[in-house]
Amino acid sequence: MAEYDLYYWPVPFRGQFIRAILSFAGKDWREHDPEEIVTLMEQAPGEQPCPFVGPPLLINHVHDVALAQMPAIALYLGETLGLLPASPAGRALTAKVVNDANDVLDEMTRDGGSQMWDRASWDAFVPRLQRWMAIFAAIGERHGLKNDAGFLLGTPEAGVADIVTATLWATMGERFPTLATMLEQSAPQIAGLTRRMQALPALERLGRTSRALYGDAWCGGQIEASLRKVVG
Repeated sequence: MAEYDLYYWPVPFRGQFIRAILSFAGKDWREHDPEEIVTLMEQAPGEQPCPFVGPPLLINHVHDVALAQMPAIALYLGETLGLLPASPAGRALTAKVVNDANDVLDEMTRDGGSQMWDRASWDAFVPRLQRWMAIFAAIGERHGLKNDAGFLLGTPEAGVADIVTATLWATMGERFPTLATMLEQSAPQIAGLTRRMQALPALERLGRTSRALYGDAWCGGQIEASLRKVVG
């Protein structure tokens, strides 16, 4: 049996961060069909492995730990797999980066599809998305990140902040090339970090596997359809 069970939809959206961290650390995990996920979601909270509304949900069988919410899972894996900075400030900043990435997903999907995109709403949002890119770049600049070298928080090796940052922008940029171009223009340091991270064998392999499994899909549903109409 695999050490981890991951419950997440067959798309490279919020759960992709968890897949990327596990892949980077060389860990094996088992995924589950949407029907199994729905069954867990419909259980009473007291009967669930971890009380939750929606995936991702991760179960670590070795340590008998179950967690929901992407940022919580990412930081737990960072702690247990040695992928967090040593200092309290570095760990807190990692949490900030992970939550920023989660916020970008919420904004890109208009709070989980509560509204659809149209041309006017997308055009109004573009400056805010560019600001998000600039925020990631400013964090990196403060810690010595260059266009072609370094890591986001100035650590000697890549950690959760780098994996999450690269996964966020690479996955969106691969599905929406216009966004990859925007990142190159707005935050070349982050574009460089993303390319270097995605070229690592484990993350490159995950990217190929995800493309084979999910095709061009990103978040799925009507919200992705509306996004494709305005982004291309």
